[in-house]
Amino acid sequence: MPRPYRSSMTPDLATERLLLRPLELADAGQVQMLFPHWEIVRYLANTVPWPYPPDGAFTYYRNQALPAVERGEEWHWTLRLKSAPAEVIGSIALLRKENNNRGFWLGLPWHGQGLMSEACEVVTDYWFDVLQSPVLRVPKAVVNVASRRISEKSGMRMVAREEREYVSGRLVTEIWEITAEEWRARRQGRRCVPRG
Repeated sequence: MPRPYRSSMTPDLATERLLLRPLELADAGQVQMLFPHWEIVRYLANTVPWPYPPDGAFTYYRNQALPAVERGEEWHWTLRLKSAPAEVIGSIALLRKENNNRGFWLGLPWHGQGLMSEACEVVTDYWFDVLQSPVLRVPKAVVNVASRRISEKSGMRMVAREEREYVSGRLVTEIWEITAEEWRARRQGRRCVPRG
């Protein structure tokens, strides 16, 4: 029996250590406890309210994220460790927006373990292989070094600079890009690396 308020348009995905489950309204309670920390929100778009309201996650999921999924404009997943599948540790989304196709956040206890790089790999595969998008572009505040490293490690390149509004204020932003052809060539190269 399908779970309530779950979109059938977003599939379950997995990596070596993670389960990516389609966002559902029932996830809001866990996210509400995990998400509202300055270290998580400061480099997110200023559409995130701060201070974060007590019903912020529920309201965002009900009014924005899940309707966008149903319209086929966005794909949202919660991140969970395979070793603790009931516990949400973060979130990642794909978006059909100009110069903003992927966004993510991760709970503080799980920073620095390479988990978001894993999640980005599998959703980028989905973006190119299933959604058949020609290019992936993501904005990053220049001062968000950890997020920039994820783009660098995944073969993206910086193609533009502009200013954008974040929770922490107006910041210089880099637009990072990779094309479907570049992604597939990079993926093929990873599979063909000789061992020795």
